[in-house]
Amino acid sequence: MADGLVTGWKLDRAEREELLRRFPPRWPDLVADHVTLASRKAGPRPLPTDREGLIVGRVDDGDGLQALVVEIGGTTDRPDGSTYHVTWSLDRARGRTAVQSNEVLARLGWEALPEPVPVTLIPARF
Repeated sequence: MADGLVTGWKLDRAEREELLRRFPPRWPDLVADHVTLASRKAGPRPLPTDREGLIVGRVDDGDGLQALVVEIGGTTDRPDGSTYHVTWSLDRARGRTAVQSNEVLARLGWEALPEPVPVTLIPARF
């Protein structure tokens, strides 16, 4: 992905390792990198100010895509109507891509975690 196409948050690299232990990737291609606020299609957007979130849920479609749902600023709802999430793992050999997480969440919803997991978010463009 070229620089500046997406505004959102990167995961803290040190925390990411702990999260990978807590939420083992199910599919062979690890993403576990960022949470999107808006893509370039949505127009220019300032960097977000939130720096903390909660992992509150997960989804795995059983066909090559796993994502974790993130609550930011008290909501899981992105301004575009989709759900804040981290694409966790996928299977590119099955043709899966990270952007498909939006469709999977819209179609299947998500399973709430028993307890939210705090996560540090780093505002970024990527």
